[in-house]
Amino acid sequence: MEKVLTTTTTEEILEMPRQVILLVDDNEDILDFVSDDLSEKYEVLTATNGVEALALLQTEIVHLVVSDVMMPEMDGFELCDRIKSELEFSHIPVVLLTAKNSMQSKIEGLEMGADAYVEKPFSPEFLQVQIASLLKNRSKIQAYYSSSPLIHMKSMAYSKADESFLGKLNDTIYKNLDNPDLDVDHLADHMNISRPTLYRKIKSISDLSPNELINLARLKKAAELLNEGMLKIYEISEMVGYSSQSHFGRNFAKQFGMSPTDYLNSRLLDKRK
Repeated sequence: MEKVLTTTTTEEILEMPRQVILLVDDNEDILDFVSDDLSEKYEVLTATNGVEALALLQTEIVHLVVSDVMMPEMDGFELCDRIKSELEFSHIPVVLLTAKNSMQSKIEGLEMGADAYVEKPFSPEFLQVQIASLLKNRSKIQAYYSSSPLIHMKSMAYSKADESFLGKLNDTIYKNLDNPDLDVDHLADHMNISRPTLYRKIKSISDLSPNELINLARLKKAAELLNEGMLKIYEISEMVGYSSQSHFGRNFAKQFGMSPTDYLNSRLLDKRK
């Protein structure tokens, strides 16, 4: 039986977990101060160096990292480089905090892939704005992908590593669309990635669970086939893993705001113009 995409009620939105910020600094006073400020809007995890931060990233879903540069064991530059170069974390935005004000220091941070650079001493409000802006942009990209029938999964990529990962993920799902039981375990096996790692990566990069992403991929493939105009709706429904055309129609309308028939007619009308 197909896994159903569900709508989100107002009550569920209010109960949704807050986005997670990982704050990394070897100064406990700064950790406490910034953590207290950010905790009003976000769930905050803390680490005192890059080694601790990477350990947390391997077990937690983190939406953004704020890191000091000067730290023992592993500094912020190396941490940023590790985050941006490892597939499991490469989608996570990184804000670097530093007392250094030289242009060379800023260049080094940006070369490591930092998404923003904030100089100490900094205004808490300024840091809040930087974080909110980065997360809002990511949310817009995720929403655009989810609501646009013909937009490819790779549109959510934040790096070449992400683009490669999402391309492989999309291809893997499409090759197994006729399997109604396709789930995260099947994907992990096909992609040779551990189930927890794949779950965290998909959830963080798309804000969807793997099963939700699989269902969305089914509907997007259906939209592609409807756009081509070569097959009947019931044929497309079966091709993308639905045993019930009515179930397919309800899910399609719920996701894209129109029935498969209305979508097909709108695409045919566009082609005639």
